[in-house]
Amino acid sequence: MAEPNKLSAYVDLTKPRILTMVLVTGALGYCLPAHGVFPIDRFLFMLLGTGLSSAGAGAFNHFLEREIDKGMDRTKNRPLPSGTLLPWQALMVGIACSLAGVGILWYFVNGLSALLAASTIVLYAIIYTPMKRVSWLNTPIGAIPGAIPPMIGWAAATGSLEFGAWVLFAILFLWQHPHFYAIAWMFKDDYARAGFKMLPVVAPDGKATFRQSWAAALVLIPVSLWPTFVQMTGWLYFLGAFIIGIWFLSACVRWRISGSVLDARRVLRVSVIYLPVLLLLILVDAMVPALEVFAR
Repeated sequence: MAEPNKLSAYVDLTKPRILTMVLVTGALGYCLPAHGVFPIDRFLFMLLGTGLSSAGAGAFNHFLEREIDKGMDRTKNRPLPSGTLLPWQALMVGIACSLAGVGILWYFVNGLSALLAASTIVLYAIIYTPMKRVSWLNTPIGAIPGAIPPMIGWAAATGSLEFGAWVLFAILFLWQHPHFYAIAWMFKDDYARAGFKMLPVVAPDGKATFRQSWAAALVLIPVSLWPTFVQMTGWLYFLGAFIIGIWFLSACVRWRISGSVLDARRVLRVSVIYLPVLLLLILVDAMVPALEVFAR
């Protein structure tokens, strides 16, 4: 039996926070077109396949950045730079989880969801990860695989990618910009030492970082309201999405004015509250038809 610290290290390879977001957004993408009424077995296979695919991509990221992580304060205690696990172990986890995840989706769900999961792994591990040492565009590029999970859920439920799936993709894509730019601003010195071409590193005055962040938060407001106009959600969601969207934008504008690390932390805190609240609003709205069915 593996030692407790090694078990924890294997869990760390999967990037639990990202994995949680992937599972939640994947579940949302599945529930929304089904209006909360769906076969539970297919739903569970979708979650399992999507989760394993995400875990595989995370393990590949650990493997590929093992040497770089040694030079960063925020990553030097990860499983590989700390020596808790060996590189080949992370690589095997990445291969096993990726193949299992895509395979489960292909066999038990459908080909489209499996293709989307495979593309997420490729974009995250093979394109986004090395791109961090090449160009600041790594953030918008990395936001693409981060926004695909709800599309996997939607494809699993419907076998297609309808307009609603793209709306969910756009919401997640835009949300990630102020979220990750705030992190990059907080740890810009750490990123610079590692040779990462994050936007705050290549443009240290911060003007481009602040502009990208508040612009994404601004565009996010009408995009997040669009589900109501295409009758995906109701007006309760509309009101809630508008209020928290203004709150998110105001945090980004305040950060742009001050340029402080304190306000960057505030943007980060607001972002991690904004997304769960928005997703909860969507999910509750989607579950209303199901509740009406059970009430009859």
